[in-house]
Amino acid sequence: MHHNNLFTTMRSLKLIEGCKGTQVYALNSSPPPPPPPPPSSGEKLLQHLQDHLRVNSIRSKSSRTYPPPNQTNTVVSPDSLLPYGLPETDLLEPQIDPSLKFVDLMEKLAEVYRRIENCQQFEKSDAYLEQCAIFKGLSDPKLFRRSLRSSRQHAVNVHTKVVLASWLRYERREDELIGTTSMDCCGRNLECPKATLVSGYDPESVYNPCVCSGAAAVRSEINDDDVVPECSTSEEEDYDMSFCIGDDEVRCSRYKIASLSRPFKAMLYGGFREMKRSTINFTQNGISVEGMRAAEVFSRIRKVEMFPPNVVLELLTLANRFCCDELKSACDSHLAFLVNNLDDALLLIEYGLEESAYLLVAACLQVFLRELPSSMHNPNVVKIFCSCEGRERLASVGHASFTLYLFLSQIAMEDDMKSNTTVMVLECLVECAAESWEKQLAYHQLGVVMLERKEYKDAQRWFDSAVEAGHVYSLVGVARAKFKRGHRYSAYKMMNSMISDCSATGWMHQERSLYCSGKEKLLDMDIATDLDPTLTFPYKFRAVSLVEESQFGAAVTELNRIMGFKVSPDCLEMRAWISIVMEDYEGALKDIRALLTLEPNFLMFNKKIHGDHMVELLRPLVQQWNQADCWMQLYDRWSSVDDIGSLAVVHHMLANDPGKSLLRFRQSLLLLRLNCQKAAMRSLRLARNHSKSEHERLVYEGWILYDTGHREEALAKAEESISIQRSFEAYFLKAYALADSTLDPESSKYVIQLLEEALRCPSDGLRKGQALNNLGSVYVDCDRLDLAADCYTNALNIKHTRAHQGLARVYHLKNQRKSAYDEMTKLIERAQNNASAFEKRSEYCDREMAQNDLSMATQLDPLRTYPYRYRAAVLMDDHKEKEAIEELSKAIAFKPDLQLLHLRAAFFDSMREPADAIRDCEAALSLDPSHSDTIVLYHKSREPQS
Repeated sequence: MHHNNLFTTMRSLKLIEGCKGTQVYALNSSPPPPPPPPPSSGEKLLQHLQDHLRVNSIRSKSSRTYPPPNQTNTVVSPDSLLPYGLPETDLLEPQIDPSLKFVDLMEKLAEVYRRIENCQQFEKSDAYLEQCAIFKGLSDPKLFRRSLRSSRQHAVNVHTKVVLASWLRYERREDELIGTTSMDCCGRNLECPKATLVSGYDPESVYNPCVCSGAAAVRSEINDDDVVPECSTSEEEDYDMSFCIGDDEVRCSRYKIASLSRPFKAMLYGGFREMKRSTINFTQNGISVEGMRAAEVFSRIRKVEMFPPNVVLELLTLANRFCCDELKSACDSHLAFLVNNLDDALLLIEYGLEESAYLLVAACLQVFLRELPSSMHNPNVVKIFCSCEGRERLASVGHASFTLYLFLSQIAMEDDMKSNTTVMVLECLVECAAESWEKQLAYHQLGVVMLERKEYKDAQRWFDSAVEAGHVYSLVGVARAKFKRGHRYSAYKMMNSMISDCSATGWMHQERSLYCSGKEKLLDMDIATDLDPTLTFPYKFRAVSLVEESQFGAAVTELNRIMGFKVSPDCLEMRAWISIVMEDYEGALKDIRALLTLEPNFLMFNKKIHGDHMVELLRPLVQQWNQADCWMQLYDRWSSVDDIGSLAVVHHMLANDPGKSLLRFRQSLLLLRLNCQKAAMRSLRLARNHSKSEHERLVYEGWILYDTGHREEALAKAEESISIQRSFEAYFLKAYALADSTLDPESSKYVIQLLEEALRCPSDGLRKGQALNNLGSVYVDCDRLDLAADCYTNALNIKHTRAHQGLARVYHLKNQRKSAYDEMTKLIERAQNNASAFEKRSEYCDREMAQNDLSMATQLDPLRTYPYRYRAAVLMDDHKEKEAIEELSKAIAFKPDLQLLHLRAAFFDSMREPADAIRDCEAALSLDPSHSDTIVLYHKSREPQS
C-alpha cells in the first residue's frame, strides 16, 4: 500500500527534521559495602547506614538521588549525605492538594448535578468534565472514570472526542501492557481511535459496535482496487481543455474542474480570459503533473484513497488555494486515516497545521495523547503542545482547549511536579481557562507547582488568583507561601480568619497548626483529626513529637491508628524509621517492603535513599527465608488477616522470582483489600505481562477489565480462557463477574456450578479458601444453609479466617444468635484488621453491646459507614433529630457516601426540610445517578408541600 512509502516520501520533501536524544549515565564501580554491625542498638544501625552511604552513593550536591541496588555507585563526600538521625517535627508539613477542594462539598456536588441535568445537550460534556475535576480530589477513582466516560459520551466535536478517549485509555495505563501499541482498539466504541475521528453529537453511538472492523473492511476493498484511474476512452468527448505544467499536459473536463470550487468556476466560466482558452498554463501554481492528474481524477470520481500520500498532500494544498471544500475534506479524512504511530504524526502534523486540516491534526494529536506519558519526553511533541507558537497554531485549527491541557497537566504533574514542562503545560491551561471552575483549577495547580519549585512569590500570586476566582481552599496555598517567605503571623491570621468565617474543616485546622506552637499546635492537630480522621499529617506529627520525647512505642501506636484503615507510603516509611531505632528490624523491613509494593521507586528519609537500599541493609539483620518458608509465612499472615505483612512476604518472594505472575496477582488482591487501587492495577498489569500462557494472560486481562468497570468484556475474557484450558482462575473470574448483580435462582445455580468447577482445578489453599467462602455466600442466598455451613467449615480448615463471618451468618439465619456472636468473636481474636468483624458482630447482640461494637469499629476504621447510619437511626427512633443529623454529617464531612447522603436526605424529608433533602439527593445522585431509592426520594422531596 502507498502508506508504506510515507516516511520516504515525506522525508524527501524535507519539511521537518526529527529530533531525538538519548541521555546516558555512566556510573563507576565502587567497593562493596562494609559488613553490617551486630544489631545491638538503633544507633548502631543508623551509624551503619551512614557508613554504607559514604561508600555507596551517587548522590551529588546538585540533585542526584540514590539509585536502586545492582547499579554501580560513585563515591561522594559525606557532607552531601542525608538524612542522619531521626525525623524532626520542624521538617514536617502536609502537601497541598492540587485538586479542587470545597468547604461545602455536598453543595458543590448538588450544583454540578443540577447543571448536568438542566444544561443543553451540547453542553453536557463540559458539565461532566467539571464533575471529573471535583471527583479527582476524592479517594474513589471509579467516580472519576465514570464521569470521564460520560464526558466522552456527550462530546460534540472530534477534538474533544480524541482527548477524552485518550484520557480514558491512559487511566487504564494500557501503555504498560506488553505487546500492545498506542493505536490498538480495545473494542469499545467509546475509546476507538477511528470512532473519535467521526464528527457530530451522537451519545448513543458509544454503545454501537466498534467501527474498527467496518473501517478495516472498507480499506480492504480500497486496497483491492488500489489503481489510479486513467483517462477513459468512453469519456474522451468530455475532455475539452488542458492544464499545462511545464512540458506536460493534463486533459480535463472544464465542467467537472469548475465543479470543484467557486474560484475554479469563476476562472473557467466567469468571463476571465481562461474561459476562452482550451489550454491553461498552470506551471506557476505550485502543483506537480501528478497532483494535477489526481485533481482531474477526483473531479470525476470524488475519491483520493488510491493516491500516494505525497500526492494527497499536494491536493490538500491545491484545495486550500482554490477553496475546494469537498476535495479538502476528502484529503483531510484520508490523511488522518494514515496516521498510525509517532513518526507518522510528527511528519504529518506540520502539513495539517499549515493547511488547517482539522482531522489530520486531530489524528496526529491522538497519537501523541495515546503515547502518553512517554511522548511528553519528546522535545518535538512538547514544542507543539507548550510553545507559544505551537499553542497558537493548534488554536488556529480548533485544537487548543482546556480539556486538552487539563489532561496534559495531570500527566506532567504525575511525572515531575517541578519540571519546566509542567510549568509550560499549566501556563497553557491558564490561557485556555474560561469558566470560573476552570480558572480556579488552573491557577491553583500553578500555585502548587510554584510552591514545590520554591518560587514562593509566584506561588502566592497564583494562589491569590485562584481565591479571587472563587476557590476558597487556595487560601491554604496563600498562607503557606507567606509562611515560606517569612510571614508566619500573617499566615496564622489568614487561617484563623478562615476558620472563623467558614464551617470549620479538618484541613483548615491542620494548616493553622503549622503557624502556631506548643499546646495550641497540638490542639489544632487533634481537632483536625476529629473533623477528618483521614488526614495523615496530624498522626505523623504526633508520632514524631513522641519520638522526640523518646516514646517510640507510643509513636508506633499513633501511626497504627491511621494505618488500620488508610495505608500510605509516607506512614509506612515513618513507622519503619521508628522501628529501626527500636531495633525491630523485622517490622521495619516489613513496612519498607510494603511501601515499595505501593511505590516501587520510593525514596526514603526525605527522598535521599532508595527504598531498595534499605531492604538490602536490613536483610542480614533478620531471619532468612527460602521460598518454602515464604509460602508458610504468607499462609500465616493471610489467615490472620495481616494484609501489610502479606504484602511484605509477597514482595520478598517476587525478589527471588520477579516473573511469577501468580504472585503479582496475589499482590493485586491484597492491594485491593487495602483500597490501594492504583498499585493494585499496576500489579495486575505486571501479572498479565509475565503470563507464561495465553489462557493465563486472558484471565488477568479479564480482571483488569472487571476492575475498570467493563464486566461484560471481563466475562468474555474468562470464557475465552476456559475454551483454551480449564483453570481455577478462569472459572473463579467468570463466577465472580456473574455474581456481581442480582442473581435469580437460575443464575445462582450457574454460579454454583462455576465455583464447583473452579474447586476441581488445581490451585493453592489461599484461593480455594476464597472460592469456598464465595460458594458459601451463594448457598446462603439460595437458602441452602447446611451446604453453606459445609463450605465455610472447609474454608476454615484451610485457614481462610474470613469464613468465620459467613458461618456466623448461617447461625444467625438458623436463629442461633449466640453461636453467631461467638463465631464473630473468633474472627475478632484471630484477625489483625478486625474493624469489619466488630461491625458484623453488632448484628448478633443487644443494643448496648451493639453500640459498643460499633464504637470500636469506628475507632478502628472511621471510614466504615454502617456504624454512623446505625447510631443515627437509633437517635431518630429516640426523636433526637438534630443529633441524628449531626452523626451523619460528621461522617459525610470526610467521606461523601451514597448511603449516608440518602439516609440524611430521608431524615430531612421526614423533618419537612425539603431544601436540605433535595440538596442531599442531588449530591447522592452525583455519586450514583441510577440509585433508584434516591431517585424516588428526590422526586418526592420536590413535590409541593401540602
